Amino acid sequence: MARRAGLNFRKQRKKFNLPLFKEIMSWILSLAIVICLAYVLVAFFGIRTNVVGQAMEQTLEDNDEILVNKFAYIVSKPKSGDVVVFLPNGNKKSHYYIRRVVAVPGDTVQIKDGALYVNDELYKESTDVASMEDAGIASDPVKLGKDEYFVLGDNRNNSEDSRYANIGNVKKEYIIGKAWFRFSGFGDFGTIK
Repeated sequence: MARRAGLNFRKQRKKFNLPLFKEIMSWILSLAIVICLAYVLVAFFGIRTNVVGQAMEQTLEDNDEILVNKFAYIVSKPKSGDVVVFLPNGNKKSHYYIRRVVAVPGDTVQIKDGALYVNDELYKESTDVASMEDAGIASDPVKLGKDEYFVLGDNRNNSEDSRYANIGNVKKEYIIGKAWFRFSGFGDFGTIK
């Protein structure tokens, strides 16, 4: 008997597309590996923290989120101009401080007439900064010891930094890492210079 033309209410069985399934699974596996790798890198080699205060304004704003590279100073030492994250005097109960290194071990720092001098030479600033109204302990020459760094905020007249005794020279052991990436609001992000 020949089949009549007309409506067919039987379900048509669809063929399983194995190549498409393999492609989709490959993408899902690749994405999972990338997410796991990113998590491991951040967990073991970096941290995320927020900027507190206006001490680094122009470079970093209050409440900016930053990523900190903890690995950077395991293989090298902080350099002048680096933006570092540290605990003042190693106080683990304090929030992280974020400041710019202006002098390294062995340097002599002094602030005269609102300007910074490192080893008796006028410091060449990497950003625009105001003349400092308060020299603090750096009104007299400050000689940095082994593994000590002198740090200042970019907003020099609104910064608690190495000029003040409660921060002082920052020992390398108190430096958590190098601030390297900033998130500020929706779509505003970039590396820290």
